Amino acid sequence: MLATFGAALTVFVAAASAVLVLRWAGQAITAAPLTAPERVPFTGGEPPEFHAWSRYHARYYVMALLFLAFDMEMVYMYPWAVVFAREGIVAFVEMGMFITILLLGVLYAWRERGLEWA
Repeated sequence: MLATFGAALTVFVAAASAVLVLRWAGQAITAAPLTAPERVPFTGGEPPEFHAWSRYHARYYVMALLFLAFDMEMVYMYPWAVVFAREGIVAFVEMGMFITILLLGVLYAWRERGLEWA
């Protein structure tokens, strides 16, 4: 059982080690901390019009979630289409349930006026 997770543990330890070594190297190479004018985001030589940490309207998050729903639908459609001929009606019913769940999410967003910009 432990041998099964050995590869995953090895990758995790290697990734954590790489992160720690790169952070240490970055701190060793950096000469001095940046001054206040150097930390300002560059916008073509002009001062920024608004702060970089300004808030976004909640509609952007709703649109992002809807995009992810449709994106996940497309990600699962291709492998489903590949195995559909082999699996038959079972795969068709499962994909129908998956699309129905996504459709219910879109209908909910439509009802809550999440698809309107104004």
